[in-house]
Amino acid sequence: MFKSKELETIQHLCENKDPLISTNVLDTINYKNKDYPIVSFSIGTKDKTAPVLGLFGGVHGLEKIGTHVVLSYLSSLFYQLKWDRDLRELFSKFRIVSIPLINPAGMAHFKRSNPRGVDLMRNAPVIKDVENTIPLISGHTFSNKLPWYRGVEGEMEKESHALVDFIQKEIFPSKVALSVDFHSGFGLVDRLWYPYGYTNNPSIMQPQIDSLINLFNNTIPHHVYQIEPQSASYGIYGDLWDYLFDEYMKHNPNGVYIPWTLEMGSWNWVRKNPLQLFNIEGLFNPMKDHRYNRTMRRHFLLIDFLAKASRNVTNWNE
Repeated sequence: MFKSKELETIQHLCENKDPLISTNVLDTINYKNKDYPIVSFSIGTKDKTAPVLGLFGGVHGLEKIGTHVVLSYLSSLFYQLKWDRDLRELFSKFRIVSIPLINPAGMAHFKRSNPRGVDLMRNAPVIKDVENTIPLISGHTFSNKLPWYRGVEGEMEKESHALVDFIQKEIFPSKVALSVDFHSGFGLVDRLWYPYGYTNNPSIMQPQIDSLINLFNNTIPHHVYQIEPQSASYGIYGDLWDYLFDEYMKHNPNGVYIPWTLEMGSWNWVRKNPLQLFNIEGLFNPMKDHRYNRTMRRHFLLIDFLAKASRNVTNWNE
């Protein structure tokens, strides 16, 4: 197995021996004769109908900061579980599930796409008519030599399959589920997106989304996020979270599931440090230590809020 810095951190987390923590290798991607595992974590009760929060990162291999935020949070959580009895009690009725690095081969080889040139976040098996499209950026089927390539229509990549299967197994049984997928690279501000990406029409969960946004704004009034539907920025073909959101509602029409996407505005990092333009990682990640550390701290509040909200759904699902 090839070990990148991120995979080494994941392997270290897998060494935690705690009955509350389960790990699993969902699949392995072979690229250039090296194996790259897709690893998942499950923390908390074994009751899959319990409230659950999903944490995901590394869909796009160049966007390392998203994976780092998830790994940093899990590292802190695993350490707290060693000494915080109250926290352990919370997890007796609650779960966190995570795939910190969905595209491990892409990240190891500095690729936004997976090794086959497919943009995984445009690789859902169901493609719908899309509003507010931007040529190429919204997704295309021209060539895997170009970014934002959707892949062969109707065929999911191994990484996409691993994510979809994991969500169906670990989140679909829950009556109350929230998730956040960490990305970077678009805009000057941090955007917190909710469904849909393909249409401006509100989803069936819009009342719950609005209520949760109101709860967030009042709980953390000085947060940094611009909260909006994904389609407000640009439309997208084959968004996996649109697909999973609709599939959840088909299987669990009385349940609540809101998949959020955090798009960290990396243009702001580039604006403050223009030399990052000459580094492919610098287009998507903070390169200065103080900005990196601030990013690690900043989003813990969001994760903690979503964890509390999933455990207290009656206060916003009315």
